[in-house]
Amino acid sequence: MVPVQADDNDSGRSRRPGIRRRALLTGTAALVTAGAVGASSGCSRVATADTEDGGHLLQQLRAKGTVRLGIAGEQPYGYIGKDGKITGSAPAIATRIFRRLGVDRVEPFPTEFGSLIFGLNSLQFDVVAAGMYITPERCEQVLFADPEYQMKDAFIVPKGNPKKLRTYEDIARTGARMATGIGYAEIDYAKEAGVKKIDTLPDQLAGLLAVEQGRVDVFAGTAVTVRNVVEQTRSTKVEATDEVTPIMDGKPVIDAGAFAFRLPERNLRDAFNRELHKMKRSGELLEIMRPFGFTKDQMTTLTAKEKCRS
Repeated sequence: MVPVQADDNDSGRSRRPGIRRRALLTGTAALVTAGAVGASSGCSRVATADTEDGGHLLQQLRAKGTVRLGIAGEQPYGYIGKDGKITGSAPAIATRIFRRLGVDRVEPFPTEFGSLIFGLNSLQFDVVAAGMYITPERCEQVLFADPEYQMKDAFIVPKGNPKKLRTYEDIARTGARMATGIGYAEIDYAKEAGVKKIDTLPDQLAGLLAVEQGRVDVFAGTAVTVRNVVEQTRSTKVEATDEVTPIMDGKPVIDAGAFAFRLPERNLRDAFNRELHKMKRSGELLEIMRPFGFTKDQMTTLTAKEKCRS
């Protein structure tokens, strides 16, 4: 599947057959290049808002005509495609919503996932558009929109799943060598299950290659991410497991991902939420996200407030 570009008119395009691994690697290289350009371009930064009035960033973005999106190079959420253009479910949603808010252009600012919150709060970009999970800890640092999706996990394992890894507890019990992405929630889920050693890798493609080459036994990621990378590379050496429900404090966890804004920017967040809710009610949100591997099962009515206190 090749996801559509983040264009207001592209959400209805049908999916095409899987892409070659080289294309994914090219996308990663483009991400690095774009990140270097963004870091050195000296682009002007929009001042953060006053905490008393909910902020004026939306008006400033309208005046500029551009909003900068922090992305982390993770498919299918936000990344640079092999053609060098921004793509992913979050940029596609952002493009649609910000046009309706009077901001015509979206501009990517690629960075590592673990640097997204720092980059947002240091004014390197205006919005995190990376499918970031809402957690109480993150809610103390950023202001989340209501989530656009909910998600379980899945594993990349060798073909046939020889160690029978279907839960995080299976990984701990068997002593399997596990890897996941830098800053991913899966790290905490694995630790909660008793996994002692967890390697971190740049992205899901690196995880797939590590499993193929026998350097790790399992790579854990979100279900859509894992399924997409296995399908797109057409690997004959690995497979994606069924969905995995993490357990924290004895309770099952259903994660939810959302856009993030600086804490003072309540006006921008609220305006964004209003458009997002319209898209949910009409079914437009699923239309935009479906080409990136999302299904009706990933749609959610959860709110940021619920997830921030869970």
